[in-house]
Amino acid sequence: MRKPPFNPGLKPTLLAVMVSAGCLPVMAATTHTNTTQKEQQALTVTATPESDFRPGGNDVVPAFLDGQIAHGGRLGMLGEQNAMDVPFNVIGYTSKMIQDQQAQTIADVVRNDAGVQNVKGYGNFAESYRIRGFELDGDDMTYGGLAGVVPRQVMDASLIDRVEIFKGANSLVNGAASSGVGGMINLEPKHAEEAPITRVGVDYTSSSQVGGTLDVGRRFGDNNQFGVRLNAVHREGETGVDGEKKRTTAASVGLDYRGDRLRTSLDVGYQKKSFHGGLQGVKFAGAGVIPAVPSNSHNYSQKWVYSDMESEFGMAKAEYDITDSWTAYAGLGAQHAHETGNYGAPTITNSNGDGSISSFYSNRIQDNMSGMVGLRGDFHTGWVSHKVNVGYSALTTNAKNAYNMSLVGTPFNIYNSGDVAEPAATFAGGKFSDPLTTSRTRTQGYLLSDTLGLFDDTLLFTVGARHQKVVVRSYNYNTGAENVDSRYTNDRWMPTYGVVYKPWKEVAFYANHTEALQPGETAPKDAVNYGTVTGVAHSKQNEIGVKTDFGRIGGSLGLFEIQKPSGIINSDNVYVMDGEQRHRGLEANVFGEPVLGLRLNASATWIDPVMKRTNGGTYDGKQAIGVPRYTYVLGAEYDIKPIEGLTATALLNHSGSQYANSANTLKLDSYTTLDLGVRYRMKVNQNDMVWRVGVENVTNEKYWSNVDDTGTYLAQGDPRTLKVSMSYDF
Repeated sequence: MRKPPFNPGLKPTLLAVMVSAGCLPVMAATTHTNTTQKEQQALTVTATPESDFRPGGNDVVPAFLDGQIAHGGRLGMLGEQNAMDVPFNVIGYTSKMIQDQQAQTIADVVRNDAGVQNVKGYGNFAESYRIRGFELDGDDMTYGGLAGVVPRQVMDASLIDRVEIFKGANSLVNGAASSGVGGMINLEPKHAEEAPITRVGVDYTSSSQVGGTLDVGRRFGDNNQFGVRLNAVHREGETGVDGEKKRTTAASVGLDYRGDRLRTSLDVGYQKKSFHGGLQGVKFAGAGVIPAVPSNSHNYSQKWVYSDMESEFGMAKAEYDITDSWTAYAGLGAQHAHETGNYGAPTITNSNGDGSISSFYSNRIQDNMSGMVGLRGDFHTGWVSHKVNVGYSALTTNAKNAYNMSLVGTPFNIYNSGDVAEPAATFAGGKFSDPLTTSRTRTQGYLLSDTLGLFDDTLLFTVGARHQKVVVRSYNYNTGAENVDSRYTNDRWMPTYGVVYKPWKEVAFYANHTEALQPGETAPKDAVNYGTVTGVAHSKQNEIGVKTDFGRIGGSLGLFEIQKPSGIINSDNVYVMDGEQRHRGLEANVFGEPVLGLRLNASATWIDPVMKRTNGGTYDGKQAIGVPRYTYVLGAEYDIKPIEGLTATALLNHSGSQYANSANTLKLDSYTTLDLGVRYRMKVNQNDMVWRVGVENVTNEKYWSNVDDTGTYLAQGDPRTLKVSMSYDF
């Protein structure tokens, strides 16, 4: 009988030796439980989570050492995988890191990785990302490997157990998305662990945000086969930007069953996020200059600007072991999202910050449904082992939209904004109170893969292919009639192959060729085919590298090249997918505890983002807009002795400069931010109470954080922010 998975987030073999030798307090080697110290030590010494971990399924990869980082993660339909066994670059950040760093959204988590660039929304309040220099829209993140389930634009981190980053073209494992050529972010929901948990928390974020959290988990049954996990959060108040207010209300329930052969789970959630009077960036393209960065506390938005985003989402999954070697799996997910807002990003026309501000009312209703089904198994042909996976996945999206907007803006200055009257709406699309369907998309694909192992699996070859089909339809806002010029259907086979060679258990060399398929770009306003989607973009990646895992310290070093088609306006003023963007880069990361009590997480990325085949060769060889050539991250924690339970923390982020136009004549300056903090773990009535205090952007660095791919919007970095929280485990 297969043992129920047990994942306390530790590597117990090393820790057990440390505990028995007296060089590590038992409390530091335990998970978050309300058991006694003696019971905690027993759990730590006897648990064997790594031997329980079964690659390819839904059980998350065991966390590294203190439990903040996992050396592996989900590879879409190929399930959870240890990074040392696959020819891809994947890493996971756990709920312990989320809690220790007081992360509130996914953007707060992925800033621990230099390969991921946080990109704020353009004209809205969305969070999006660039992985290896290519955009990943926040809506395209997967949830338990399923697309279309993550709440729209901003996801609260308190509901998440793992944030897993897959780097590289990934259509084989994840299918086609509207973005994500450079990689994918997967979010894993929380499920009940072996030890019961009842945790309450309160938090404060400057300048006046106050919140509370609840996390309850229990297992039931003779063999703890039934699990229930409940999470809830509410937080609201004003940020460090004058007059900017945020409010979050979210809750999730995770149910699971772990039988001898059958494993099932059901995860449902609700989230509502509201932004009022918030910054949405600055339109600068018409100014021809990069304006000076306003004061960090200055708000150049308006009181009538707001956004309310509400989502209900859920996912059901099941695995059944047909035999000891073959498992059938299936998953079904859905989301209903409703977003209303009045957006007003100012437009400037000169370096003095003069310009105008307009209003744009939007009402969007979106329904997504996704699913996957497949069969995976292990077998041998002579002295060659095989791990095969055959599956099918699909995603459908139906969006309804309507808007009212002002074509003539009110005069405005971003440095001396003040309160201005909301400009009257002069143009509308659709019926605002009852929007019609404006777009439908469907992506579906068949997956075939096999990992062949030779020489006792020291040499692993992965070969696979996905037949992907993309169907896009758009409809008139006012009549609902289909826009024939914007419809397309396309399909193709996409191959993937890779190799892993492990000359030693602690070292793995790897190489891969992967591809991605996604809808093409939308034609801009200055093209005669404005608003039409330009077919399908087929991207390719080649990568080589090495990974290490020495038990106390691990990391990776990789070289990659990604080629992605890009849109250009040709001599007939038609926007076509005839250009190319090529990124060549080097990534390095290291994590672990090289010295007892000192934990590190460091990474660096260097990219050469070159544009090719531009219209008439005008910008050939120029750097792509918005992609810094280098980024560095250094995170560290140090346990301060002799004060038991006291830890100092630091996180340093550095981004190189980035060009803001295709001619490379406008550039955003490089910037560096430093976060410092402490946490203190104490016992109250034999239960854990943890205090955390952190200051983000300690130096109050004033900077433009990013520019959009078209060189239209600038986004400003966050000001100095104080975070204080307390959690108590019953």
